[in-house]
Amino acid sequence: WSLGPVYGIHRQESIRNIYQKIREYDLLDKRKTVTALKPGEDRAILLGFGMIVCSIMMYFILGITMIPLYMESVWTKESQCTLLNATIKDVLNYSLSCGSDCWIISQYPCLQVYVNLTSFGEELLLYHTEETRKANSKCSYIPKFQMAHNESLLHVEAIRDNFKKYQPFPCYYDPAEKQRKSVLLTRLHGPKILFHFFLWPSCMLIGGTAIVAMVKLNQYLSLLCERISKISR
Repeated sequence: WSLGPVYGIHRQESIRNIYQKIREYDLLDKRKTVTALKPGEDRAILLGFGMIVCSIMMYFILGITMIPLYMESVWTKESQCTLLNATIKDVLNYSLSCGSDCWIISQYPCLQVYVNLTSFGEELLLYHTEETRKANSKCSYIPKFQMAHNESLLHVEAIRDNFKKYQPFPCYYDPAEKQRKSVLLTRLHGPKILFHFFLWPSCMLIGGTAIVAMVKLNQYLSLLCERISKISR
């Protein structure tokens, strides 16, 4: 009898075995690829969540430090100030603690600048910043602590002369008139400063969220491609 059917069966089995081996190699390659990509994806997700957590912590720290200062700064409206009088008054003392029984004392001249505000039309005391009023409500400007007395005196005299040269100049006042007797030259805790402080944690939050979203999207697309390949088979 003929051996044709037997050869045909052996040929089909060999083709089937070759096809199974090819599929096994394909599955093995896919598993290797998945295992190679998984640690990278895990690291990327950890990086994204780490950036999100850091940004939330920065929001919290800035919220308890900067927001109260911003709320306390009532000098919100800008106007024009004209100099009325700029004089150097009595010499005052710095006092800085350097330990339990240690105090450093230094002297500085007290500059008082009175201006006429266009919106009010009365004599007002000008402060350099919000911190100047907190440090000494009698002085318009306080020089740096590290300066010697003669150096700080020359520095304050130069500032006084600049006020006389450049006027009128922009200044800030309180529209609610809680601080009607004073105006500011520069706002330390205004909306622009607040925006710059919150810009970096916002960028970190957006970057971390984008990293996590891209990794999750990549995983979803990989699963979708795998399902489509199974259906096509």
